[in-house]
Amino acid sequence: MAPYMRLRQICLVAPQLAPVISDITEIMSLAVCYRDGNVAKYGLENALLPVDTIMLEVVAPFKDGTTAGRFIEKSGGRGGYMAIFCCNDPDERGRNANALGVRTANVIDHAPYHGVQLHPRDCRAAFIEFNHTAGSDDIFGTYPPAGPDWQKFVRKEVTQALTAVEMQSPDPHGLAQHWSKIIGVAADGSELKLPNATFRFVKGASEIMSALEFRVADAAHVLHVARSKGLAVAGNEFLLGGVIFRVS
Repeated sequence: MAPYMRLRQICLVAPQLAPVISDITEIMSLAVCYRDGNVAKYGLENALLPVDTIMLEVVAPFKDGTTAGRFIEKSGGRGGYMAIFCCNDPDERGRNANALGVRTANVIDHAPYHGVQLHPRDCRAAFIEFNHTAGSDDIFGTYPPAGPDWQKFVRKEVTQALTAVEMQSPDPHGLAQHWSKIIGVAADGSELKLPNATFRFVKGASEIMSALEFRVADAAHVLHVARSKGLAVAGNEFLLGGVIFRVS
């Protein structure tokens, strides 16, 4: 079987879901497809919104001592939390990561879904998760974390695609090479190009997932709605949920 690696989900973290979720839905004209009660055992609540076939998730801690809460404290709320990839064999990717010195933090086994989460400190910048849903290689197929009928919630009138993820580091080339080895996708300079999105590594003061780039039908309209929600718009971007939303 040929290697299969796609960006499946981006997870942001916020102190509370409100008003981040309502801001995203109104500014980007996206719809919440699912709120997963299973994350409560981690002290979290969440909401997922499909951007075409990539899920945008926001999680928020509702009790002390959560990993997400510590992430907020450490980062000052800046930076994306997790990049989630679907692939043929999450366990193989996990073993490969372990051989690179990247520890496994958590294994999720809820058939037909199987996921391997890696330790964020070892990944650098953000969590990495690999997952596979048995019998669902179709990108519009079953994906349990997004609920039973996520496809019905895809809205493309305004936001058409999540095209790129920007990663920031004092050593962007080094971080690009590190993620390249973990993910198994060759770096093209300081970019990792997947079939459905590009990871771009840029110079910055700290290692964070710094920005998400979207293709939209009308960037001026999106930016106008962002201003109306009280967000500071600079050029074609604004800060929301700890990351820069960049539209074009």
